[in-house]
Amino acid sequence: MVSFKNEQPQERARPRRTEGDLRRRRALADAAAGDTPAETAKIERFRCVIYLCGALHTDIESPRKECTEYADVFGWEITDVIEERAGLLPPQGRDGLRQAVDRVKNGEAGAVLTAGRSMISPVPQEYDEVAREIERAGGFLHTRDAAGRTP
Repeated sequence: MVSFKNEQPQERARPRRTEGDLRRRRALADAAAGDTPAETAKIERFRCVIYLCGALHTDIESPRKECTEYADVFGWEITDVIEERAGLLPPQGRDGLRQAVDRVKNGEAGAVLTAGRSMISPVPQEYDEVAREIERAGGFLHTRDAAGRTP
């Protein structure tokens, strides 16, 4: 038998989708059902911002091309590409990363796409902190290389 006496009541989850995301999802569902009134005829594409970071003389062009192709495969609209030559600075010290997160906070993008986890931070706790901040803003952090290998 399971007892729930000592458990605290859980806080109700807040919706994470922006109004634009909800409209897009509604339009997709209506189109799939064959209902295409004038206001759902144009379906907004999901938007992302690409963030790339590397040392001063590293190749960022290849990861940029790979992320662009990756976004195209999913039909994502790229609102901005932010390249930063910050090297080993922690995430809090990078202006470009702050700009990418702000794009999600402002509703300009629904995701930050990057080539690998190390472009955010090689330290798992720092990476998780950035991911949580983006999720609290209603978006998500996505690495093209899901296995965690750097390109």
